[in-house]
Amino acid sequence: MRTGTIPRVFGTAAALAALLTTALAAPAVAERSTTPGRAPAEAAAPADFTHPGVLVSRPQLDFVRGRIQAGAQPWKSAYDQMMGSKYASLTRTAKPRAVVECGSYSNPNNGCTDEREDAIAAYTLSLAWYITQDSRYAQKAIQIMDAWSAVIKDHTNSNAPLQTGWAGSSWPRAAEIIKYTYSSWPGSGRFGTMLRNVYLPEVTNGSHSNGNWELSMTEAAIGIAVFLEDRAAYDKAVGKFRGRVPAYIYVTADGSLPKVAPGSGLDTRAKVINYWQGQSTFMDGLSQETCRDLTHTGYGLSAISHIAETSRIQGQDLYPEIADRLRHAMGLHAKHQLGTPVPSSLCGGSLKDNLGPVTEVGFNALANRLGYAMTNTQTLTERQRPAGSNNLFVAWETLTHANNPA
Repeated sequence: MRTGTIPRVFGTAAALAALLTTALAAPAVAERSTTPGRAPAEAAAPADFTHPGVLVSRPQLDFVRGRIQAGAQPWKSAYDQMMGSKYASLTRTAKPRAVVECGSYSNPNNGCTDEREDAIAAYTLSLAWYITQDSRYAQKAIQIMDAWSAVIKDHTNSNAPLQTGWAGSSWPRAAEIIKYTYSSWPGSGRFGTMLRNVYLPEVTNGSHSNGNWELSMTEAAIGIAVFLEDRAAYDKAVGKFRGRVPAYIYVTADGSLPKVAPGSGLDTRAKVINYWQGQSTFMDGLSQETCRDLTHTGYGLSAISHIAETSRIQGQDLYPEIADRLRHAMGLHAKHQLGTPVPSSLCGGSLKDNLGPVTEVGFNALANRLGYAMTNTQTLTERQRPAGSNNLFVAWETLTHANNPA
């Protein structure tokens, strides 16, 4: 086990400022594409786990705290948005259930919203604790996590895998921050047992439903694996990720048809086209759910970014393996959400809904760290700031990841 410490990344406040200046001022490089048939080498699994290390690291959190203390934008407005939300309330009462029952589109909804929102609240409060160093926020986060770990036993009905993935993505983020930055959490062991026995079995084997399901489930699995320091579960999640991302985002190097996920059973052109919502013309950045709607596509792209971000923190950077797909996908959907007319060859000439507050993590990684020019994604990202929560598994990403060089 290793903990993320600032001296290893930033020697001094001056070094941090210099790194930030470089990250923000460096000229954008030309768009780059992966050479067909020459995919980036797969990153090896890390030997040790870094904590806190699910979506956000200690150096990232310290960067954010410094920006808040300086009153700098967009972090200050993002912080104010978070602290003014219901999720930061110190009077919140958790609503745990032994069995959370979620049907399609949360009908029935027996604890589904309560579980997701309590998990987001625990994460929100953990961020508030770290930024303010006010122990009341840590204690409230602990209270919520302890309430659920004492009660929950199962998820049932048709949306159980997705519900488990959504809530299971938020819980480890909160748990990592509290366990590794707060003085005491006696119930952390019981919380880990909950993640291992209730959440991990539901998400670890993935799904052959729409791709956002497996991606959200895999996000939960990798976060849980980090908290549990479970090497086998971590490696299995990375394997799922490597199989699913090429089957979720198309690039022209794939050929005449998109790739398919292992075990999907999509063994004919007709089956593939049907799975891709009837779309038969494929273009760089098209997602398996683009012609369904942009909101579900946003879930998938967000989970991809989150998994890659966690892997990067853990020392196994998956971004280079999926960068070409992700930057094309973010750019294509951002362009049309910003108003570029949709050609008739794309979903019959119309797209539904919007991506939601999901672009900060991927944009920061691809544009600011890897140097891709992403004009449309940048415009959409900046227009949506501060990015709030989708009340499912995305929360406060302008605060945590906007121009964050750590």
